[in-house]
Amino acid sequence: MINYNVLPDYKTRNEIISALCRHYPFIKHSYAGESVCGRCIDVLHIGSTKSRVLYCGGFHGSEYLTILALLKFLDDCARSMQDENAVGEYRVSDFLRIRGLTVVPCVNPDGVEIALHGSDAALKYKPLVEKVSDNTDKWQANARGVDINHNFNAGWCELKQKELSRNIKSPSPTRFGGNCPESEPETKALTKLCRNIDFERAVALHSQGREIYCSFGEHTPVLSFKLASVFSQASGYNIGFPEEIATGGGFKDWFIERFKKPALTVEMGLGENPLPLSDLESEYEILKNIFCLGVVV
Repeated sequence: MINYNVLPDYKTRNEIISALCRHYPFIKHSYAGESVCGRCIDVLHIGSTKSRVLYCGGFHGSEYLTILALLKFLDDCARSMQDENAVGEYRVSDFLRIRGLTVVPCVNPDGVEIALHGSDAALKYKPLVEKVSDNTDKWQANARGVDINHNFNAGWCELKQKELSRNIKSPSPTRFGGNCPESEPETKALTKLCRNIDFERAVALHSQGREIYCSFGEHTPVLSFKLASVFSQASGYNIGFPEEIATGGGFKDWFIERFKKPALTVEMGLGENPLPLSDLESEYEILKNIFCLGVVV
């Protein structure tokens, strides 16, 4: 039984992933790439490889509860495949044999490490982090001060103008999208993974707000809206629209624009980031319905 009531720093995350792979030998473990500081970006997969859905978390440093929620769901799904048990209301194992699940639990490992352990975790970028932030508990960006979810090549130029209008011009704890799209190795790792594997749909897990975002521009497929509606009904999360500074540059935006396939952002929890560990169990019980439906529907 893996304990998920822990802060998911790099060491702890590796221990959890190693335990999952030992207990469920059918989990496929690989790497999408490395972060600015050389930390590995894990990819975990179970089920069919002919059709896959992608779940990603840990885009922002202080949103580390998303990592635990995704690893916990992968654990539940693997147990379902091993023992033929249901996950909540769903026999997910039956569906995973048709549509597999790929999980990238932490897209931004350096950002999470900085949020949990301070500027020392940024290694050679420690001076940069200390220059732009006196409270790393709320750090969102990667070690170079680039917000990964502002760094994808979808509406990036328009987003850059919004950043400039708010005087966001240089590395920052949050909302600086870099000097060009896909400037960061973390962004490149995820886009390369998506180009190499024909994912049917994608879900990006963030916190907080208990909201679902499902559209970006004219290429948004109808299924994106349908999935959002199903997720909302199952969880009580609202279907919303992100504030202007959060429109464009995100993974969900890029996936929709690049592949013309469904992608959704799910904002777990309520409160202020970082959400406390004590919120995980109650929020996971809500999210579990969304995660199951992303595979089942």
